[in-house]
Amino acid sequence: MLTDKHVVVIGGDARQLEIIRKLSTLDAKISMVGFDQLNDGFIGASKQSLEDIEWSTVDAILLPVSGASLEGKVETVFSSESLFFKTDQLKQTPRHCVVYSGISNEYLDQCMKDANRSLVKLMERDDVAIYNSIPTAEGTVMMAIQHTDITIHRAKVAVLGLGRVGMSVARTFSALGANVKVGANESSQLARITEMGLQAFHTNDLKNELKDVDLCINTIPALVITSNVLAEMPLHTLIIDLASKPGGTDFRYAEKRGMKALLAPGLPGIVAPKTAGQILADVLAVLLTNQTDK
Repeated sequence: MLTDKHVVVIGGDARQLEIIRKLSTLDAKISMVGFDQLNDGFIGASKQSLEDIEWSTVDAILLPVSGASLEGKVETVFSSESLFFKTDQLKQTPRHCVVYSGISNEYLDQCMKDANRSLVKLMERDDVAIYNSIPTAEGTVMMAIQHTDITIHRAKVAVLGLGRVGMSVARTFSALGANVKVGANESSQLARITEMGLQAFHTNDLKNELKDVDLCINTIPALVITSNVLAEMPLHTLIIDLASKPGGTDFRYAEKRGMKALLAPGLPGIVAPKTAGQILADVLAVLLTNQTDK
């Protein structure tokens, strides 16, 4: 239980509602900032502004999956108010206060350093990433169906990267009857691809391997689908880039060639916000309980 634990939830989307619901059942005291347009009520939760928060009593701060911008702005879909997460607020919290965010950047890292507080990046955790790969794979299938005029069955599909998302995506498309090949750059990953019954290739050979694909799904957070690679790909190839912004595709050149290339990070929060929120809620409940026990 999280009785007497004060948690401040700042901004976010529908995923945050599942987190609030879960923490509410665990008896946490919750301050909701940036939810003034939300009609739903939660036991033990109250809507407040940043100025009204008694920061000296805060045990944990929950930021959205997107964290904050380089200017400190926090995204919210339930308020028209501009929210800014600032170091001055964090410095007023107790030393044991922990900040939870999906990702981080230079601004958040500097805030943590200046205030001497800890930041937990949820999306870098193996458990969260693996669970999230399920709605990501389903969302990718949805996009493939919406943006092509062929079936996934027997389509030539290339998946770039065999990380936590790449593995789930490759398995899903293979199960739907696609001819799937997967690109990686480590010998252990290439062996795993072969063990999965899929065609393996090294990412150094992208130009040759992507010459005949109908669908290319990238999960590598680096520019790998360059103009040189795109120039050799069929014009009908659909590119779905799942890597974090700015993705791993030269979108400018793809558009110049008349190719459809879609940047689609954060699919879980788009196609299955309830499930994605429950995944984060379950992990956060454990982390906050362990924080209480220490």
